[in-house]
Amino acid sequence: MRHARLVSIVALLALSMALVVPALAWEPTKPIEFVIPAGTGGGADQMARLIAGAAEKHRLTPQPILVVNKSGGAGAEGFLHVKAKKGDAHTIIITLSNLFTTPLATGTPFSWKDFTPVARMALDRFILWVNAETPYKTAKEYLAAVKEKGGQAKMAGTGSKQEDQIITVLLEQTQGVKFTYVPFKGGGEVCVNLVGKHVDSTVNNPAECVSHWKANRVRPLAVFDPERIPESEWKDIPTVKEALGTDIQYQMLRGIFGAPDMPKDAVAWYQGFLKKVFDTPEFQDYLHKGALKPAFATGAEYVKWVEENDKLHRNLMEKGGLIKK
Repeated sequence: MRHARLVSIVALLALSMALVVPALAWEPTKPIEFVIPAGTGGGADQMARLIAGAAEKHRLTPQPILVVNKSGGAGAEGFLHVKAKKGDAHTIIITLSNLFTTPLATGTPFSWKDFTPVARMALDRFILWVNAETPYKTAKEYLAAVKEKGGQAKMAGTGSKQEDQIITVLLEQTQGVKFTYVPFKGGGEVCVNLVGKHVDSTVNNPAECVSHWKANRVRPLAVFDPERIPESEWKDIPTVKEALGTDIQYQMLRGIFGAPDMPKDAVAWYQGFLKKVFDTPEFQDYLHKGALKPAFATGAEYVKWVEENDKLHRNLMEKGGLIKK
């Protein structure tokens, strides 16, 4: 009888311990594929590789992160690749605003709803740049020269019917000018061609031209944002509203999505992992030097922002005649 009672007590203790000890949380069990739906050298490429580097340096993940560029079809190649990995917990993609523009411009069958929202890391600004050897010191001076050229001035941008061309069309519609838009695969390539005087201007992100700016090869004329960039080295660049009297704003997503139907415990792990990356000195320094807006968000806040910007891009592209019929 005493023996039976002892067995019962041991069994109850074991059961109680099982109830209070939580199950092991999910974590990656094989290398993480990190897809970039853009070319090398641009803002998305830089951020993705920074995330991978910070993760390795600070040992934030038990598995390596394998960064892969899939830029074909204005990023459609990358999005379709991830879309096909339903339920995969080891595939993520860094998203620009081509998450919204590419399906509208090309008719490629995907939307943001096909993927699993994970986290918004930042919002990227756009700047009107010219070659530093040109005489133009203000946006008004440059656009006056563009008007005189009657459509011959070349505006470089990343991709066709993407963010850069949307901004170019907005400039044309509001300022009464006409550009010849020249698309390139990545933002790094865009700025190199401005430095080489193969084009007359770009609307590149700050990070994509900052090294050439520091070397005095390019000149920023205006930022497409409601406020000036607060960082000390950027604060003298006027907003487009200040420079031209027209309030043209555009901010680009730098966010992370997972494969369709990514398991919830995997989503939670990535959200925690990306917040740790966001808080590293390397990432904060990157935000500062690249003049990005810190904008970490997950869950309902992130989804609401995506929904609103999906509608915004449809509206902008309809106005610009950039939606595929």
